[in-house]
Amino acid sequence: MTEENPLDRLDDDDYPAYTMGRAAEMLGTTAGFLRAIGEARLITPLRSEGGHRRYSRYQLRIAARARELVDGGMAIDAACRIVILEDQLEEAQRLNAEYRKAAAQSPAEPDSGPVPEAGPGR
Repeated sequence: MTEENPLDRLDDDDYPAYTMGRAAEMLGTTAGFLRAIGEARLITPLRSEGGHRRYSRYQLRIAARARELVDGGMAIDAACRIVILEDQLEEAQRLNAEYRKAAAQSPAEPDSGPVPEAGPGR
């Protein structure tokens, strides 16, 4: 994403969701593209009280990655699958890093010997 991308300048708290038209404008695409990636189950738009589709900043970042792949000649369905897998991989790597950091910071557990067996009635 470029430095001039509006998605990079906006605060999630200030802009929790964008209308379909504004989202498409920010991505430099059409509402039809957003509908297509919704049909491919990449993102599910939020719904406003009036039932209008709205998109979060996170969803727009995901859509922007899909758009890059589609602009590169990839089919929408394939681009959506790739973006989903990339997102899952990124989350797994983040969780793994957190787990490794926590494991490295925790003191080694002392070996308390064999675990006593449960008595009758337990």
